[in-house]
Amino acid sequence: MTARVSTLLLLACCLWAAQGQNDSAKKSIWDDPIKFNTKAKDACLMHVSGQGDYTKLRISCRNQAKSYYCDYQGKPNFCRSYNNNPRHYFTQIMWDLRKLQNACQGPRLLKPLMCKKATDEAQMVFVSAWPKPAAPKSPVKITYDRTQQQAKPVTQKPTASKPQPSPAKPAAAKPGAKAVQPKKTTPKPTKATTTPRPTEQGGDGRSVKLAQEYCWKSLQGVCAYFISWFHN
Repeated sequence: MTARVSTLLLLACCLWAAQGQNDSAKKSIWDDPIKFNTKAKDACLMHVSGQGDYTKLRISCRNQAKSYYCDYQGKPNFCRSYNNNPRHYFTQIMWDLRKLQNACQGPRLLKPLMCKKATDEAQMVFVSAWPKPAAPKSPVKITYDRTQQQAKPVTQKPTASKPQPSPAKPAAAKPGAKAVQPKKTTPKPTKATTTPRPTEQGGDGRSVKLAQEYCWKSLQGVCAYFISWFHN
C-alpha cells in the first residue's frame, strides 16, 4: 500500500514538473510580448495567440501623439523551422517592422527568412488595422506621343487682314481723243426673250438698247455702262 502511494506521488510530481515546463515555455512564446521601437520612435508590442487552427499576431504601438494596432493571422506551423523555434519566427518579423515609420504600414504578407522555403500557408496575412492606414496614391503617369515630344508647338502670329482693292475706275478720256467703239460681236442664238423697252428715250435708253443688240446677255449691263460713258 505504501509502495503504491509512493508511486502515485512520484508520478504526480513528474506530471506537475512537465506541466510546469510546458507552461513556462508557453508563457515565453505566447504571454511574453516582443518589444521594439519603430524608425519614428513608436513603442510597439507584438502579442501572439492561438485562434483555432490559426496563429494570430497583434502589433500595437503607441507614441505621445498617436496609438494604433494591426492584426495578422496565418499557419506558421506549416514551417518546420517555426516548430523548432517559434519565438525566433516572430523575432525575425520584428526586425523588419522596426525599420518602418509605422509598424502597421508594412507588407500585407509577413514571411520571415527562416521560413522562406515553406509553403504560402506559413505566411502571416494582414487582417485589419486601426485606424485604417491610408492607401498610397498611385503616381499619375503622363505619357506623350513621340511626335508630340519632337514637334515643338508653332505659335502663329495674328495677321492683319489686308483691305481688298476697290475696283479700278475707268480713266477719264482726254479731250479730243477718239472714242473707241466696241467691236461688234455676234451673239449666240438664245431662247426668245422679251426685253423690256427702255422707259427713257435719252442716252441711257439708247445705251441699253445698243448693249442688248451687240453684247452678250451676261455682259449687257457692263456694255451699257461703257456705251453711256462714251456718249456722255
